[in-house]
Amino acid sequence: MFVIVGYLVVLGAVFGGFIMAGGHVAALFQPVELLMIGGSALGAFFVANGPKTVKATLKALPGVLKGSKFSKQLYVDLLSMLFEILAKVRKEGLMSIESDVDSPDASPIFSKYPKIQGDHHAMEFLTDYLRMMVGGNLNAFEIENLMDNEIETHHHEGEVPIHALSRTADALPAFGIVAAVMGVVHTMESVGIPPAELGKLIAAALVGTFLGILLSYGFVAPLASLLEQKLDEATKMLQCMKVTLLASMNGYAPQVAVEFGRKVLYSTERPGFSELEEEIRSRKGK
Repeated sequence: MFVIVGYLVVLGAVFGGFIMAGGHVAALFQPVELLMIGGSALGAFFVANGPKTVKATLKALPGVLKGSKFSKQLYVDLLSMLFEILAKVRKEGLMSIESDVDSPDASPIFSKYPKIQGDHHAMEFLTDYLRMMVGGNLNAFEIENLMDNEIETHHHEGEVPIHALSRTADALPAFGIVAAVMGVVHTMESVGIPPAELGKLIAAALVGTFLGILLSYGFVAPLASLLEQKLDEATKMLQCMKVTLLASMNGYAPQVAVEFGRKVLYSTERPGFSELEEEIRSRKGK
């Protein structure tokens, strides 16, 4: 929603200001210039990126139209779920969660938190390391190193479409210049026409530079920035689970372990200590 609003603001400010200055919007309508810039940028995008990158970018783009799912309530649910799991481990032993880990879709604990359960990557991350804890073959240091490597890999994979869009945004002004130069060439070969017609050709050539810069900084580059923010939010969720599980492995009580996880969250989504404690207490009573 904010993406569409932002685009409308960009268009309104640019074209509205042009109209207020006495400009004629019809002069900016240059489909040929747009074809040269957009087509060359798209072609360069395919040349510069392999099929995996192209597929990852196309898959990521629809997500920019959705709001962030990483709200305070989501993290309250996550920390409450982690507390419930760790409390069961502390009370009944690690083997007590084996069935939950092996069949998370049928788990009575995970099923209480459908938003978390619906996040395939988060659930895979959590169940994988709970399974390692149940196995008991790795210590906390080894699991932490493995977690860091997986989170780093997840982050690098998420950066693929970001870098692809950023490079495309960087190229658009240059393609705008290419379109402008082509327009100048066309103008120079038409110097014998009346001045009024010559002026239209010059204006059309200048629109190429304008469109390249506008598409780059007003449309494509902001998408890359938004995808980067969404990636940081997704990574923070994994870091929250990592810190909580490691605290439990190091011997801390479930109440303290989830406090470790709460502390790594961004302040805008981090629930208060009393707020989380009250939520956990109310869930224990159910």
